[in-house]
Amino acid sequence: MTEMPLPAPGATERTRIRRIPENAVPDRAALHHVLDAGLVAHVSVSDESGQPYVLPVAYARRGEEVVFHGSTGSRLFRSLADGQPTCLTVTRLDGLVLARSAFESSMNYRSAMVLGTARRLSGDDELDALRTITEHLLPGRWADCRPPSAKERAATMTLALALDECSVKIRTGGPEDVPEDVTDPVYSRVWAGTVPIHEDFGTPIRSEECLAEVEVPGYITDWRRP
Repeated sequence: MTEMPLPAPGATERTRIRRIPENAVPDRAALHHVLDAGLVAHVSVSDESGQPYVLPVAYARRGEEVVFHGSTGSRLFRSLADGQPTCLTVTRLDGLVLARSAFESSMNYRSAMVLGTARRLSGDDELDALRTITEHLLPGRWADCRPPSAKERAATMTLALALDECSVKIRTGGPEDVPEDVTDPVYSRVWAGTVPIHEDFGTPIRSEECLAEVEVPGYITDWRRP
């Protein structure tokens, strides 16, 4: 049986971009790019009283789903595992945009939003998800370090959220000043433009317990941020 193609980002009524729709990107490749570029996602969940929370989580994209983990002792993660609907977001900030007015000033960014219900993973599927998360955050590390023990696995809850209903929004470029500010005798003399934001890895710092003869692995010195 031929599988139905997944809907494009922003294709559902709940994910249609209404505010500045020209920044919407209805392309799954763009969705993958944003998710692959991020390191931290934020996941919404409410407790028994209805109080909403937003949890920062380490995550990774695995095909057409996002996998992330937390503690089995977390009541909020248990709520997600029990089927509470959620919203997961990832944002990369690429720069500040300075217009001649405060109102027109903005940011350049790449963002993704995913709606749905997470499912709890187990067995080899969970172990593969943990490997995927580790390799997303620390490329090359999984083969070099000790894998999770049975006790550590028991303390970890790993969830997957399908990329079935999502949206992507990207802003690039410079300020969009109102014409009057560009020609105004005072405000035309205000500097306008963009200030890029670059995120990168610093120089590795050796742990005090790390043997002096152990060199920093090449896979670490090769890390670069997209």
